[in-house]
Amino acid sequence: MKTLLIKYKAVIKFIFKFLLVYIGFSLLYSWYLQVSDGSKFYPDYVTNLVAIQTEAIINILGYNSEVQPHPDEPSMKVIVNGNYLGRVIEGCNSISVIILFVSFIIAFSGTFKTTFLFLLSGSVLIYVVNLLRIVLLSLGLYHYPEKQHVLHTVVFPAIIYGMVFLLWIFWVNRFSKIKTAHE
Repeated sequence: MKTLLIKYKAVIKFIFKFLLVYIGFSLLYSWYLQVSDGSKFYPDYVTNLVAIQTEAIINILGYNSEVQPHPDEPSMKVIVNGNYLGRVIEGCNSISVIILFVSFIIAFSGTFKTTFLFLLSGSVLIYVVNLLRIVLLSLGLYHYPEKQHVLHTVVFPAIIYGMVFLLWIFWVNRFSKIKTAHE
C-alpha cells in the first residue's frame, strides 16, 4: 500500500491541491453572491458588469441594444433592436469557469511569478472570451432564433471550455513544475 501511495504521490497531491483551491474559491464566491443580494448592482456586480459590457459591444457593432433587470428573477434581460433575446444570469459571468481554471493551474503550479502571471492573463482572457461569447450568442439568437438550442447548449459552452482546456494543456506542457515519468 505504501509503494502505491509513493507511486501516485503526484496525482494525490494534485487532486488535494485542486480540491482545496476549488472548494475555497467556491465558498468565497458563494459568500460574495450572498453579500451581493440586495445591492445596487443587480443581480450581482460582476453579472451586472458583464451585461452592461455586452450591451456596449453590441451597440458598437451597430445594433440598438439595451439590458434591463429582469423583474422576476436575478438576471439581466438582453434586448437587441427591440427583441428580447435572453438573459445574462450569474452563471454567465465567467467567475465559475475562472475558479475552475485557477484551481487547475495552482494544482499544477510552476514558479510563483510564472503561475501568478499565467493566472492573471488566463483569467482576463477567459473573461474577455466569455464576454465576446455572450455578444455572439445574442447576435446569433437575433439572426437565427431557430438555432437557440444548438447555440446555447453546444457551440458556446464549447468555446469557453475548449479555450480553458487549451490553456491547461499549454500550462502543463510549458510551465508546470510537474514532469512526466518519461522525461
